[in-house]
Amino acid sequence: MSILAAGRAVRLRRRTVVTALLGALVVALFLLALVVGDRIYGLADVLRVVLGQDVPGASFTVGRLRLPRAILAVLIGAAFGMAGTLFQTMLRNPLASPDILGIGYGSSAAAVVAIGFFGAQGATVSVVAVVAGLAVAFLLYALSWRGGVQGSRLVLIGIALGTVLLAVIQWVLTRIEVYKAAEALRWLSGSLSSAFWGDLPPLALAMAVLTPAAFVLSRRLSVLQLGDDAAAALGVRPNSTRLLLVLVAVGLISVATAAAGPVAFVAFLAGPIAGRLLPGASLLLPAAFVGAILVLGADLVGSNLLFTTFPVGVVTGAIGAPYLLWLIARSNRNGGRL
Repeated sequence: MSILAAGRAVRLRRRTVVTALLGALVVALFLLALVVGDRIYGLADVLRVVLGQDVPGASFTVGRLRLPRAILAVLIGAAFGMAGTLFQTMLRNPLASPDILGIGYGSSAAAVVAIGFFGAQGATVSVVAVVAGLAVAFLLYALSWRGGVQGSRLVLIGIALGTVLLAVIQWVLTRIEVYKAAEALRWLSGSLSSAFWGDLPPLALAMAVLTPAAFVLSRRLSVLQLGDDAAAALGVRPNSTRLLLVLVAVGLISVATAAAGPVAFVAFLAGPIAGRLLPGASLLLPAAFVGAILVLGADLVGSNLLFTTFPVGVVTGAIGAPYLLWLIARSNRNGGRL
């Protein structure tokens, strides 16, 4: 018993230290995003602005431009990270993330149609994107159902559905006015460049509801990993639990996509990275931190370190694409097993 207790203590200590370090890295990148830009401000001035004090020059640049952008990056990164981890764990497939499954493209396609053909703006576009994400998820679930949902079948149907939705987006962009197309472009790759304070309340409210639900359901998810029969014997209803998990995960991915567009591969990468750092542990909180780190880091690189400015989704896509190719190559070497 002492050996088992010691092992549990070591794992708990490792989990606590790694999670704390990830949280500290989120804070460091958040502050760095407020400090650097076309003009660099001192950390003391930035902290004064964050605390509500008036600092000439910095109050506008940091308080009106950089601060909402950095907060948005943290929120959508956490949402993408948690949503991807829920899908990948539930379906036991690293490819089963919402961006690979086309759910983000569902939100994007609906938003582009609403902007291009109906002149929708602001909150209306966000509501349309969220509803469309949920609708695409239910369609994907229905098309994949054969007495249950199998991860590989869901992934294949999701990839096909995402390809169709991407084609819809591209077709709409060729049919609408140039100024509307420019507004709709962020729904192709994901961008934080148009972030402002008005974007934050609906996203923060949705996160305040969905995040606790995700953590509550993650406990049932760990039971589902034992198999449906064992889960039912322990009082967990497998099908209804999966449906609730899908609703929460799709809600997270939809509100994040509605706020910034489909930021590629964050949901796909956050869970596996967290799993490498904390093997065998519950990954929801570490994945949320990793997602925030990816979005904050990619936005810093795309805005400040390259020869021109790139949207955050382009940078995360450049990071995630090689990992996807490596995963597929490993699957081929292992006879189709990921």
